[in-house]
Amino acid sequence: MTRPLQIAASLALAALSSAAFAQTETAPATSEPAPAPVAAAPAASTPATPVGSVEHGKLLTFTCQGCHGVTGYKNAYPNYHVPRIGGQSAVYLANALTEYKKGARKHPTMEVQAQSFSEQDIADIAAYLSELKQ
Repeated sequence: MTRPLQIAASLALAALSSAAFAQTETAPATSEPAPAPVAAAPAASTPATPVGSVEHGKLLTFTCQGCHGVTGYKNAYPNYHVPRIGGQSAVYLANALTEYKKGARKHPTMEVQAQSFSEQDIADIAAYLSELKQ
């Protein structure tokens, strides 16, 4: 949990504790049980998409040029046309690498390559390649 979320969670719990304590102090004595305190809903934590670094992406794509940088290249096994990826949309490139990493897209070499990348690496690679001219 990041520091701002820890602070927000602590404040929410403190506020709930104070409210529950105030209710028990001021509630009139009755035979009915006091309503249960409402628990705070967990904060929605949507992981942020990493922002790509062009400089780091350039370092990570050095080996990519061996296949994707050669016009008309076809790899030997399996025999696929290897696309030029420079200038593609960063979103497309990030999605493609993520799909290879998860196994949703199939190509033996690309699956292995993508599995070695973190989400930040993928964002960096996509940022660099999207800026290249074909």
